[in-house]
Amino acid sequence: MHELNLILVIVYYIIVVLAVVHVVMDNRQPAKTMAWTLVIWFVPIVGIVFYLFFGVNTRKERMVSQRSLDELSKRSMLGFVEQQDLQLPDEYKPVIDLFINQSLSLPFKGSEVEVYTDGYQFFPALLSAIAGAKNHIHLDMYIFEDDALGYLIADMLIDKAREGVEVRVIYDNVGCWSVKNEFFERMREEGIEVVTFLPVRFPSFTSKVNYRNHRKLIVIDGVTGFMGGMNIALRYVKGTNGQPWRDTMVRMTGTGVYALQRAFLIDWYFADRTLLNDRKYYPNRIEAKKHGETMASGSLLQIVTSSPVVPYPEIMQGFVWVIHAAKRYVYIETPYFLPTESVLFALKTAAASGIDVRILAPIENDAWFAEWAGRSYLREAVEAGIKVNLYSAGFLHSKLMVCDDNISTCGSTNLDFRSFENNFEANAFFYGKDVALRMKQIFLNDEAQSVPLTSLPHRIRPKFMVRLAESFIRLLAPLM
Repeated sequence: MHELNLILVIVYYIIVVLAVVHVVMDNRQPAKTMAWTLVIWFVPIVGIVFYLFFGVNTRKERMVSQRSLDELSKRSMLGFVEQQDLQLPDEYKPVIDLFINQSLSLPFKGSEVEVYTDGYQFFPALLSAIAGAKNHIHLDMYIFEDDALGYLIADMLIDKAREGVEVRVIYDNVGCWSVKNEFFERMREEGIEVVTFLPVRFPSFTSKVNYRNHRKLIVIDGVTGFMGGMNIALRYVKGTNGQPWRDTMVRMTGTGVYALQRAFLIDWYFADRTLLNDRKYYPNRIEAKKHGETMASGSLLQIVTSSPVVPYPEIMQGFVWVIHAAKRYVYIETPYFLPTESVLFALKTAAASGIDVRILAPIENDAWFAEWAGRSYLREAVEAGIKVNLYSAGFLHSKLMVCDDNISTCGSTNLDFRSFENNFEANAFFYGKDVALRMKQIFLNDEAQSVPLTSLPHRIRPKFMVRLAESFIRLLAPLM
């Protein structure tokens, strides 16, 4: 018996060494390499299992073929979309070119943008848009909950499918783990095309569970689009744990919806392996005007997506560029502040240069692990001269950034490792004063309902054991 135990111990440590070698040779960021090494070495058995489930890096796998991507991007959208007299202001051209070169995220002019700051504003607008759909409804959600609101929207989608409207739904398999399969089967039986994004099943469990579609995209008839931080769930209206839910969504009409449509159709090919590139998904100006659109004016924008299957994290690159380019201020709202080294360095550099850098995060988080891991990052930001405030009027789930009254962004991307490196995310980058000033005012309104981190002694100067726990959990932040 003793010899058997010895053999098992030896085999286990051989596996541990091999796992550590695998982590090191993957050549990922040093912080992430060290974090995984610590977990594997110091957490017996569980560390190995955790690494197999969440740490094995499959981000280089070509999940979407370049040929299909080219067809979706060039043959469909570029063949149907024509923008006359598109002029890009010199001040925005470098970041616009960055997104074009990295992922063919094209700029579009003439988009009308409306911003919603809670579920009471967003969901009535969504229900109205669904009710008016004539041709197709495309919905791409991380969470589609089977609660009262979920059933209401599902019923409306079923009614539209019965009217002959094409309805397609993508839901994330992990985001909807708690949702009964009967909820989606009911929609399928009524003619709605429903697919799950990267279903997590054995034996491919370990290669997929860590890479999730965190996007929230909705396209109606190719002329109206929604995106931002809200999923379809009742808590986005009623709140959670007795707290109101503060979030940000944008509604857009105009040519910018073409880019939103492209993002959905690429996700649809990814999940269903069906290539959709019909002209009807990119209606021309005459058809769009039937929906009351005014394309002559409006905002210049880009829809930027990022994913773990591309060599560069495009949205993170955009954040870093905007922060470095700031001349007066950078204001950021995020529910989770676990920045990568490059983003944190950019924020510190801006603050040291005299830029007014402000971070707004929730005073209480919906995930205790993320909150504790982020506490030391927030203190570090304060020490670097960044103004950190904690939102106290509810749970802040908003993800936005505004800079110098001329560039702003809103979408599904959190300021954390997971959003920048592991998730499939989508953000709209807006160029010009109109949207930027609205985003700025939203930030200032939220800031007025917050407290400075420096006013909370237990957070800014925690006791030794609390600080030790925060520091230990921070070591695992790159793995979240």
